[in-house]
Amino acid sequence: MIDSSLMWRIAGGSGDGIDSTSQNFAKALMRAGLNVFTHRHYPSRIRGGHTYVEVRAADEPVQSRGDGFNFLLSLGDSFARNPQDEAYYGTEQVKPLVEQFDDLNEGGVIVYDSGLLESEMVAETDLEERAAENNWHVYPMNLRGIARDHGREVMRNTAGVGATAALLGMDTSYFESLIREAMSGEIMDANLAVLEEAYERAAALDTDHDLEVPTGEHDSQQAMLSGSNAIAYAALDSGCRFISGYPMTPWTDVFTIMSQNLPRFGGIAEQVEDEIAAAALAIGAAHTGVKAMSGSSGGGFALMSEPLGLAEMTETPIVLVEAMRAGPSTGMPTKTEQGDLEHVLYTSQGDSCRLVVAPGNLREAYDQTRDVFRLAYDYQLPGIVLYDQKLGGEMRSVSTEFFDREPAPDPGSVISEDELAEAAHDAAGKYMRYDTDGTDGVVPRSVPGQEGGRFLATGNESMEVGHISEDPDNRTAQMDRRLEKLDAIREELAEADHQTLHGPAEATHGILTWGSNQDTVFEAVDRLRADGYDVHAMGVSDLMPYPKEAVAGFLSGVEECLVVEMNATAQFRGLTQKQLGRFGSTMSSLLKYDGETFEPGEIVEGFESNIDGQEPAGNVRLATGD
Repeated sequence: MIDSSLMWRIAGGSGDGIDSTSQNFAKALMRAGLNVFTHRHYPSRIRGGHTYVEVRAADEPVQSRGDGFNFLLSLGDSFARNPQDEAYYGTEQVKPLVEQFDDLNEGGVIVYDSGLLESEMVAETDLEERAAENNWHVYPMNLRGIARDHGREVMRNTAGVGATAALLGMDTSYFESLIREAMSGEIMDANLAVLEEAYERAAALDTDHDLEVPTGEHDSQQAMLSGSNAIAYAALDSGCRFISGYPMTPWTDVFTIMSQNLPRFGGIAEQVEDEIAAAALAIGAAHTGVKAMSGSSGGGFALMSEPLGLAEMTETPIVLVEAMRAGPSTGMPTKTEQGDLEHVLYTSQGDSCRLVVAPGNLREAYDQTRDVFRLAYDYQLPGIVLYDQKLGGEMRSVSTEFFDREPAPDPGSVISEDELAEAAHDAAGKYMRYDTDGTDGVVPRSVPGQEGGRFLATGNESMEVGHISEDPDNRTAQMDRRLEKLDAIREELAEADHQTLHGPAEATHGILTWGSNQDTVFEAVDRLRADGYDVHAMGVSDLMPYPKEAVAGFLSGVEECLVVEMNATAQFRGLTQKQLGRFGSTMSSLLKYDGETFEPGEIVEGFESNIDGQEPAGNVRLATGD
């Protein structure tokens, strides 16, 4: 844990503005010179249901949520279910208070809205007992009443921010600036008045806590972005000018960002009737020469299996994004999980010929999405960016200088008309699009409208010009040529170095992970090393083609390795054993599949438990190697 960090959690009901308020709070801290990281938890409901957002802020880089939190702003749930449902769901109105108790650190601060959470309701909880046990500092404030006095109850969020600022000794000028940027007229004046009154009332309280906000200063201009932002911006910078999709949490964020921005670049966004149509439409756009993308979450991506196979057979470049969530079926739509790995690697018909990457953080999401576009269009195959609710939704501060890159509109391996005039054609004048003598498996493709570029594109196996063929020799040659692309891509990815190492290379213990767990694992490694453990870690992003050489080098240097992932069946460890079976006995798994992300402390405890031969606490599971 970064000892000097503030870990602030705002909790309320879905629809109460928790997310927008947390973003403004985080922006204010960022503008004040701090590094910020947010973690979001929300239910699968439009209104009502316990939701919260954590904001972690420090004067040094913050790459993960912390262990628990130290300041709670509880607004209660103003959209709670009908009391008749309490038999199933309990008293929802008070959940944004009581369901935080297990995570609030010793010595923490609680501010709750006594205007909504009345004293009788709070008295029925164990707040008083838990506060005494954990030295919590509890400050009830009628935030609802302050907001109502100025006209609108919804402004109780602003009141909560004002109270927070006073109790932490924060300057409200950054909050005032954000209000002025987002609002005008009477509503702006009312929010400013609510902020000021709540601040004054909280400043007048008799307080005895020692929590305060760290101070910091940025060397460059900062932006606060999510992994979804990074993927979308990378697509735009790669020259993507078409996207088709159907909304599905959590992929919707990328789809929305692209849809909002594509018209500015002369592009097109289409929301269609289902995910089959979305993938097929994007493949059609790519066939005409446009850089195109589509995507979904697990259930929607399942519908894309047939079009995905079509893109592989016709060798049409396309970029898809798959945002994992807890399954099977509808599962838990707003909770994170890494259970779609095998689904994405192998779905559709026959042997897979695709590129799959799973970025570890916001920066990697941008860099690797650009790489996927380049490689997909150079090698004429589907490229898939695999991520999850954690990476897609968490917000981080990042220097805007990171995005100072040249755009990459290159259409990939497309043949010119001058080259077509010299290229091989059949007797009828069709271009030999699927010539088995391609370099690294690639034959430059023509696009509709080019003189001399006619060929047939079909989902069946075909001969060189695209006519259907079931000849055994042709089938073998075409399949070998398509798979040859993966070997060439593996060589290029080795130069891109998507696998990230953390800690000294000579360490005797290893932690291996993939995707969004990476930076949480890295913070855990720092703590373990501070406690005397000789350990280092690798975050793997390349999943197909698999980075055998890099991972083998890591595993061969350690006595034992803990594989950290968020699913119940150890899918990444299984993939690693499939590719590198000789290391099977070296690896054990640390698994979490309750819909929540890992905290660094859970990985520390899991590592220590694995060494001691014990089971870790909570919803984290150990699975030993075979």
